[in-house]
Amino acid sequence: MAKDITDHASGPNHVAIIMDGNGRWAQQRGRPRLFGHHAGARRVREIVEACPDLGVKYLTIFAFSTENWKRTQSEVAGLMKLFRRYIEKEAKALFENGVRVRFIGDRMKLDDKLVSLMDELEIFTADNTEVHLTIALNYGGRDEVTRAAQRLALEIEQGRLSHKDVDAECLSKFLDTRFLPDPDLVIRTSGEARISNFLLWQSAYAEYEFIDTLWPDFTSAELGTLIGNYGGRDRRFGAVTA
Repeated sequence: MAKDITDHASGPNHVAIIMDGNGRWAQQRGRPRLFGHHAGARRVREIVEACPDLGVKYLTIFAFSTENWKRTQSEVAGLMKLFRRYIEKEAKALFENGVRVRFIGDRMKLDDKLVSLMDELEIFTADNTEVHLTIALNYGGRDEVTRAAQRLALEIEQGRLSHKDVDAECLSKFLDTRFLPDPDLVIRTSGEARISNFLLWQSAYAEYEFIDTLWPDFTSAELGTLIGNYGGRDRRFGAVTA
């Protein structure tokens, strides 16, 4: 039986979501893939707004991966336009709802206008504490660890750090997510059962839920059910309970 979702003490503090299925959702309706991406963007607001009542303090969503550049030029261009539009349209509501927004991923390949909007939204919401929304944009777990290792190597090369100081905690400080607790629950929508290079380091002890629901159909009620299921799990972190 699912745990009562009002029992926040046993619920996940940090939920991460691989938002999959926008394209299939659109194709089922005879519409272009970008139609599904727009529907998926609208769904984000409902999920973010549900977090406080569900006891979720941190929400991380996978918006665009380092591998998504392989998609058609028209789809990628449409997605970049959608990201700019989302920031411009949602900034006020995010601020008024007490949401702090931050972005992770490599910004070097993104266009200057989008990066400027990302920077502005981070500054605009910097003092909010109700929900910490992190958007993974041009993000890949292996890419993140590679960039972290490069920064770490530079610190050693320039004498600011010794190789003897390098451990898991040290490396974590060089990751994009250094300001976040590790995710407790990772959800992937659309029926696919893979993690797709998402938060590889951080999710070492996360619980996973792979569900059939396509992202544009994913509701706050379903999120509540998954959070309730999480509360009933026995999390031992490698130890053995008596």
